[in-house]
Amino acid sequence: MSSGKQLSALLLLSTALTFPAAALAQSTGAEGPPPTEEEVPDEAPAQEVDPANDSVPGEIADRDQATPDISIPGGTIVVTGRRNRDITRASPQVVTVLDTATIARTGEGDIAGALGRTTGLSQQGNGLVYVRGLGDRYSLALLNGLPLPSPQPLSRVVPLDIFPTSVVASSLVQKTYSANFPGEFGGGVINLTTRAIPTESFLTVSGSLSGDTETTFSPGYSYYGGDYDWTGFDQGRRTVENYGSLQGFFDSGARINDEDVDTRAILHDINDPNLYLIQKIGDLPANFSAGLTAGTAFDVFSDGRFGIIATASLSNKWRNRFITKQTAVNEELELDTDFRELATDNRMLFNGMLGFGLEVGEHKFRFTNLFIRDTLKRASLEQGTDFQDGDDEFIQNTAWFERQLLNSQFVGELEFGKLSVDLRGGYAQTQREAPFEWTFEYVRTNNANDPFGDTYLNTLDPQRGGAIVSFSDLSEDLWYGGIDLGYEITDWLNATVGYAYTDTDRFSTRREFDIRASSTFPDAFGALRPDNLLGDALIDFGFDREAQLAGGLSPYELNIFETTQSDPAFDAALRIHAGYGKINVRPLDRLSLDVGVRYEDAVQSVDAVQVFAQPINSTSGTLLENDYWLPGGTLTWELTDNLQFRASASKTIARPQFRELVYQTYFDPETNRQFNGNPRLVDSRLTNYEARLEYYTGGGGRASVAGFYKEIENPIEVFTSFSDNDIISGFANAPKAELYGGEAEMQYNFDLANLGGWFDSQQLVAVANYTYTQSKIEVGAADIARVFPFADQPASNFFDDGVSLTGQSDHLVNLQLGLDDLDRLSQFTLLLKYASERVSSRGAGPLPDIIEEPGLSLDFVVRQGVNLGGNEVELKFEARNLTGQDHEEFQTNGERRIDINSYDVGQSFSIGASLKF
Repeated sequence: MSSGKQLSALLLLSTALTFPAAALAQSTGAEGPPPTEEEVPDEAPAQEVDPANDSVPGEIADRDQATPDISIPGGTIVVTGRRNRDITRASPQVVTVLDTATIARTGEGDIAGALGRTTGLSQQGNGLVYVRGLGDRYSLALLNGLPLPSPQPLSRVVPLDIFPTSVVASSLVQKTYSANFPGEFGGGVINLTTRAIPTESFLTVSGSLSGDTETTFSPGYSYYGGDYDWTGFDQGRRTVENYGSLQGFFDSGARINDEDVDTRAILHDINDPNLYLIQKIGDLPANFSAGLTAGTAFDVFSDGRFGIIATASLSNKWRNRFITKQTAVNEELELDTDFRELATDNRMLFNGMLGFGLEVGEHKFRFTNLFIRDTLKRASLEQGTDFQDGDDEFIQNTAWFERQLLNSQFVGELEFGKLSVDLRGGYAQTQREAPFEWTFEYVRTNNANDPFGDTYLNTLDPQRGGAIVSFSDLSEDLWYGGIDLGYEITDWLNATVGYAYTDTDRFSTRREFDIRASSTFPDAFGALRPDNLLGDALIDFGFDREAQLAGGLSPYELNIFETTQSDPAFDAALRIHAGYGKINVRPLDRLSLDVGVRYEDAVQSVDAVQVFAQPINSTSGTLLENDYWLPGGTLTWELTDNLQFRASASKTIARPQFRELVYQTYFDPETNRQFNGNPRLVDSRLTNYEARLEYYTGGGGRASVAGFYKEIENPIEVFTSFSDNDIISGFANAPKAELYGGEAEMQYNFDLANLGGWFDSQQLVAVANYTYTQSKIEVGAADIARVFPFADQPASNFFDDGVSLTGQSDHLVNLQLGLDDLDRLSQFTLLLKYASERVSSRGAGPLPDIIEEPGLSLDFVVRQGVNLGGNEVELKFEARNLTGQDHEEFQTNGERRIDINSYDVGQSFSIGASLKF
């Protein structure tokens, strides 16, 4: 670079550091400095290195595979280093990239498990990934640079465990904010890039069998449901439209207690023993999965190539959990209730993807269509004691949760010399249906004066049993469009500007009905099992007064009460207009700055939907209208050929999730508790700082250390209360919080050829990372918490000053030790993961916080390639949780501990094979 250019660049750098907006006003164009793989003379323009690779091999990883395929807003990652194409090293931001080979090494079947091995990332049991201890609301998940709605009502982002690794070409984790990404970037962004153009035609067939020590060939519970339940698709038995009286009531706008409502017909409609009669399975079967992936590509035009990739898979898994559920009556943790629950989950996951890719010259186009259906069939029995009245209770639950994602998106990446144009657009729809969620409760009074005191009875009376059924439905539609323009101004200055629009609409409804009998209901009937208690004969008998009198019984009635009558349905919407500009400048050969600012204008609303002919005046709506300027910049300084320093600063936001705003009750089968939203939540604002040193040894080896600090205004926290033996969780804004810590990472490859013999082609791979995080909530005497439907009250009623944020572990450790054969596919990998205690929810009132202890787990994965009849076969063996780490969620005051949601996990084992033609 000439001295004149260097002087100009230094002046621009000082301006950008002091006044980023002024620097942006001086430039437009492409996204980063053009890198070179070798040194180039000052007068020779460097050629941009495009790290994206649209070639995707078959199911078996190619050891010599090229740089992974990455598709993000603003085009491909601009590699800023002068000597190396390694994306982690040469990217202008702090990123980690998992390519197909890295993902395959973990042996994980879904992308959430693979990401859980990344520095600073931890996986929750429900497929949500936490970045540096921050909950999923502070993380952003994209697919090919496009946003995705979540089929989970309790999550803003898609649970990543529904994405099988077979459809993912790469996963990029970026921990420092850059303006080309959406502003909801508290902890980081996770961008999944789907597979595109294969290098050759292929067909891969795969399958596996698995099980665990707590479930497989052990007793469990289920219910019949329908003939096709094992596929995750209902045959129509759970479709409400097939029940004329029930659907007619929903359509009428009437209330359940209106005179013209046919209660008897509705009871007959909802009475299907196939949907609630629990049966014991003596030996639960092994889990299975099967998949098919195919791809081909051919030349088009004079310089083009067109590719097609299709994949489909189905898995069916069983899981037993023997859960200890306790609640406390006071801060001494004396027991209020003590229950044991055996829950059997049968999860069916079906996914399909059809992708088309086209390369014409320097232009690339991608059209991706993804379908995922994730179904959970749940049956549970629990028994325990309510110490306040001395009763014993027996409760059964049956449920069917359908989650479905349909996504179509188009990405066009056009190159016109120094000008690049990036076009993205898409539509996504997610649905969640939970029809016929049944709960039956039987009570034994243990009262010597009660003639049935030693018998469990359900008299359809809240004082002694009950039968409750609920129907919930959620649908969310998202439209997205964006354009990014980049221009290479000089060989040391690139600029990018862009615009993005998102339009999200969600409709959710939940109707819950409590079936009750009058006080004259015969106690003896209460001993009947559920299918007889609500059988057609007893329903008809309940409406036949003459038959009751003829039987010598006091007349009684059956009624239905709707417990969700105040707010049964909601509409929610989020509209975002965003524009950004950013530059990447290299004033010196070893110094670069990536700086930009994003403007976002958003309107988020939640409104109660009137479903009744006579409206109810609801006050549970929300309207948030905010706009933000969100700057971000990262400075990279190559201290030596192998050592570089990074420093970054940014401002970002975190909006409340729809589910956190909607005042509706949902049951989460993973955490085993109910959640209610809070319409009074507001946006969280974050200020982020980070500095790090990175050392690269060559041959794929590297080491890094980093420190980070975040200030959070109005963080959203989960708090917990108890109703009878049910755990109810809600949401509230804490006044402020800070989070800080450090992380270290090391990866090194040891060539074992010097050992001779079998080791001639062997390589030892060591990957280790450690993250230390501290956080604290700051609560002052004058701070106020707004929690619907209560009046404003001191924040100290919900939060204690100085406690850590929910979801934050002080220590995260990941260690991988692998033995690789360099001549053929043969890998032996040990994977160790540790996460220290973290708060899962704030305690109710004076009670201590609820603590989760993820603990230490050890996995062993073997991948072996063999040749069978001239075809490639990959064999895989997995052994998970060899340490036997259990799930522990508890409250403790230092002297006494109660378990809120604790159970044994056991060890799991899997064998699988994939055959590539």
